[in-house]
Amino acid sequence: MCRPTLAGNENAFWDFIGVQTRKFHLEARPLFLSLELKKRFEKKCRLHGLASQAIQQDQNIVLGSLPKLPWMQSFMQTLRNRGAHLTTQARENAPEMLTMVSHAVPSVGDHPVLGIGTDVRTIFTAPTAAALQKALGFGEVSLLNPILVHCKTSGKPFYAIIHRVTGSLIVDFEPVKPYEVPMTAAGALQSYKLAAKAITRLQSLPSGSMKRLWDTMVQEVFELTGYDRVMIYKFHDDDHGEVVSEITKPDLEPYQGLHYPATDIPQASRFLFMKNKVRMICDCRASNVKVIQDEKLQFDLTLCGSTLRAPHSCHLQYMENMNSIASLVMAVVVNDGDEEASDSAQMQKRKRLFGLVVCHNTTPRFVPFPLRYACEFLAQVFAIHVNKELELENQILEKNILRTQTLLCDMLMRDAPLGIVSQSPNIMDLVKCDGAALLYKNKIHRLGLAPTDFQLRDIVSWLIEYHMDSTGLSTDSLYDAGFPGALALGDAICGMAAVRITDKDWLFWFRSHTAGEIRWGGAKHEPGEKDDGRKMHPRSSFKAFLEVVKTRSLTWKDYEMDAIHSLQLILRNAFKDVETGDSDTKDIHTKLNDFRIEGMEELEAVTTEMVRLIETATVPILAVDVDGKVNGWNTKIAELTGLAVDEAIGRHLLSLVEDSSTDKDITIQKSIMDKFTRIQGDYRAIIQNPNPLIPPIFGIDEFGWCSEWNSAMTKLSGWSREDVINKMLLGEVFGAHTACCRLKNQEAFVNLSIALNKVITGQESEKVTFGFLSRSGKYVECLLCVSKKMDGEDAVTGVFCFLQLASQELQQALHVQCLSEQIAVKRSKALAYIRQQVKNPLCGIIFSRKMIEGTDLDEEQKKLLSTSSHCQHQLSKILDDTDLDVIIDGYMYLEMVEFKLHDVLIASISQIMIKSNRKGIMIVDNLDKKLSAETLYGDGLRLQQVLADFLLISVNFTPSGGQLGVAADLTKDSLGESVQLAHLVFRISHTGGGVPEQLLSQMFGSATEASEEGISMLISRKLVKLMNGDVQYLREAGRSTFIISVELAVANKPRA
Repeated sequence: MCRPTLAGNENAFWDFIGVQTRKFHLEARPLFLSLELKKRFEKKCRLHGLASQAIQQDQNIVLGSLPKLPWMQSFMQTLRNRGAHLTTQARENAPEMLTMVSHAVPSVGDHPVLGIGTDVRTIFTAPTAAALQKALGFGEVSLLNPILVHCKTSGKPFYAIIHRVTGSLIVDFEPVKPYEVPMTAAGALQSYKLAAKAITRLQSLPSGSMKRLWDTMVQEVFELTGYDRVMIYKFHDDDHGEVVSEITKPDLEPYQGLHYPATDIPQASRFLFMKNKVRMICDCRASNVKVIQDEKLQFDLTLCGSTLRAPHSCHLQYMENMNSIASLVMAVVVNDGDEEASDSAQMQKRKRLFGLVVCHNTTPRFVPFPLRYACEFLAQVFAIHVNKELELENQILEKNILRTQTLLCDMLMRDAPLGIVSQSPNIMDLVKCDGAALLYKNKIHRLGLAPTDFQLRDIVSWLIEYHMDSTGLSTDSLYDAGFPGALALGDAICGMAAVRITDKDWLFWFRSHTAGEIRWGGAKHEPGEKDDGRKMHPRSSFKAFLEVVKTRSLTWKDYEMDAIHSLQLILRNAFKDVETGDSDTKDIHTKLNDFRIEGMEELEAVTTEMVRLIETATVPILAVDVDGKVNGWNTKIAELTGLAVDEAIGRHLLSLVEDSSTDKDITIQKSIMDKFTRIQGDYRAIIQNPNPLIPPIFGIDEFGWCSEWNSAMTKLSGWSREDVINKMLLGEVFGAHTACCRLKNQEAFVNLSIALNKVITGQESEKVTFGFLSRSGKYVECLLCVSKKMDGEDAVTGVFCFLQLASQELQQALHVQCLSEQIAVKRSKALAYIRQQVKNPLCGIIFSRKMIEGTDLDEEQKKLLSTSSHCQHQLSKILDDTDLDVIIDGYMYLEMVEFKLHDVLIASISQIMIKSNRKGIMIVDNLDKKLSAETLYGDGLRLQQVLADFLLISVNFTPSGGQLGVAADLTKDSLGESVQLAHLVFRISHTGGGVPEQLLSQMFGSATEASEEGISMLISRKLVKLMNGDVQYLREAGRSTFIISVELAVANKPRA
């Protein structure tokens, strides 16, 4: 493995990388190009300020000298000072590499041309100096890399690789190989050509298998770079690493499946991998070269941005111990959640280091910069696909969890609560675990690898004593969590997730230690063999890691804990303690299931009625399925088209329409594009045409420079043609940071690069979604279609890009929708904040009430305290209602518990006493005492919420000094021998003009148009509907009445 070193000493690491580098030697060899390529190359060099020097004036051109050894690096730093570009720092080998004439033997009188304070324009040819000077004004200077430069004295060609540090530019020089055609296009374009095959293969892979993606990546990098070993090294949640995929030459020992400690790659190295995506070590045995720095320079040199900087000696020793002489490492950086940017239309992603693509070689190996750039681009494409696979894996896991939750809920309804442990699937299928347990009614039910009954009760006692305020606990190490009996549990039980259902009922999941899943790094370990503590090697560091994780399990993922907490909420109401022998629960659940079945039959009836309405509609209506085949065809459209229903059903929609009607909205654009691709002469007539029907168009030449930008594109982006022409499209015009038109993120930049390069290399490109920020800050969303531009000999000379925009009406609708979503998000955050702030003091109130309950109270005080308790429980339940649509759509789950009607009525009336007393309203209680004493079965808190809401509305519209009356009637129906239904009708009457009709209509409307009082009545009516009831409002002379009817179960059996 390639391992940056200096673990635990980040400062030393930073200090060291700034003062060392490598020494190389040169030998001149000529490189010959054809006359045709020479002319095209020199033309582009003159246009863009790139260096080109003709040494032989015949049909061939000599471009310079190449190294004898296949690697070198020379370095210098320039400081911009009053228009001059002065050398302030250089390596000792820089004069030798950059100024000595090829094959020249230095004489005593020779003086080095390069030194501290030298103007770099005297070292390079004029075009080279112009290209370097142009780079100074470029924000993302790395996008220009590499720049082809020539030394004035030796004529040697080099790749100048530039990166910016504070106040200066650092330039790395790499010679051009003898067999290599000099790279003249922009880095992203050229790199795509080198990696085109690998990128195409990655994009053609079907989704759904991360392992297949890993294996394909290592295979392509193996073929692209030629290293002896290529691995994918993945970082786990605790930062330790694992080789998850590998390809090697036959004679090498495999590393796949081995795990390595997090300390092998310290945080400083990980930071550098996030900054510099590619790191190469050519020869770990090579000697270093010192850096010479101007003494007048006020800041120290840092080489953290240089990919060829010398590694630490500890790292080199580590490589040599693993029989690796050369290495190439590519960072795989993926998204780590969403983070809102300053612009609301743009979302930026937090990034994290997913892993590394690591290449090892047993002999010295140098990879030229163009190929390294191609590897970096390939790693970016790979990271995009890793992101997609991670998202897909999470979706599949959440879907499986939801399916398991549904099955568990079904078991609870049929055989509560032991079905979740006695049937299949069970609670072990909810999340990945090795064992589980249920403590219910003081009896333990164990599954898989679970502690003994005594140990489980010991865990419960520990949770109650040390985590009494929590509803559960999750940990990957019971030992680290402080459980005294952790060591006695052994390696089989390390991690635990526990949730409290009631005060006496608990649910547990257990995981074994991680070490059981990890292979040793030292495959040839012999018993009694001792490691040499003076040197690091894989088995030694891996053994230390095993000692660390011996009592630790895999961590519990967020989505796993969400699933556990969801099941906890579902089980809370099902695990209420009931008296032994109470058989009413099962009968009542059976009856409730019958009610649900009746509801499904009603839904089917509504669906049938909807189909009938469509068929008898007075307007033409058709429907298609997901494949585009007709599955709905009413009589009106049959009359309009002359096509009978049986002839249309099952046919594809496109087969029923004329060809001219297909893609009608882009016909003009398509014809213009066809004209572009067929035309052999001048394109400018169309580019400069101000016709508003012509879409936004821009183009690039084969070297990646912007060559076309029409008036529609100027109007859309806000940037004129003069602002962008002869700028690099990828980086200067479109980029993720400092470009004219900023893209959403790095992923969008990579996708644009792929779309352009596919067409330049002769491939076909499909339409892709595209978006950028205009000059005014407006985010533009569109479809991008890329078409190649060809000369008279059918050679690709560039590409044209067409943007397809949504209509103005659609853009306005999308804008309104976006604003609405933003407002909704802000309101939901505010609501979540308020909900949390209410819960905190509510907990204090509950605590105070419990403390008062422990004191001596008379009967009247106990009643008041009981009423307070019911109101607090009602408030807690309402605060847990995070999704009103669940209630409105009729999917709210109602509790089925015993309650006294008297307690519900008293708690409801108490909530309006302060306001009614302030207005002088008299409350008249017309309730029968026998009725109030009834014990019912259902959701008493929701009934209490409904009554309180309608009582408050009545008080609001009762004049001061008025009267409000409350009455109730109850009738019972028998369902078999053991179950009775209670039909309750509440009447809340009040004097005055009554509730306005406009407000009453909101109770029967939608939540989007309702006021605060309207939403309250709407939600309350929906809750009543869930109780098989309804709400009416009657107006009489001087008095109005809410009539609320519900159906509940009678909890006690009828007396004989």
